[in-house]
Amino acid sequence: QSSARNPSPLPAMSDLLEDDDLAAALKKCPEWEYEKKAISRTIEFEEYMDAIDFVNDLAEIAEEAQHHPDITIRYTKVTLKLTTHDAGGVTELDIELAQRVDNLVD
Repeated sequence: QSSARNPSPLPAMSDLLEDDDLAAALKKCPEWEYEKKAISRTIEFEEYMDAIDFVNDLAEIAEEAQHHPDITIRYTKVTLKLTTHDAGGVTELDIELAQRVDNLVD
């Protein structure tokens, strides 16, 4: 039996991150911003097709992870928003996918 004072040592990937854990996790992906129970990042590309190619590569990663970001494409800008709907906010799943996106971009 676990309580808030005695959390289990290994939280599930889909458990909501507490504020301290979220702040620490966001240090691993500084390009991402936290807002309204989600993290987001906008990436700008040289050409429209570069943005589309990125989204196609990202789609494969997201499908593999079974965790899908909201994607907005505005010409050469791609905005991604990650949240775990079942948990009602940001979880380790979101941070992990954010890091994979960063690796793809940078």
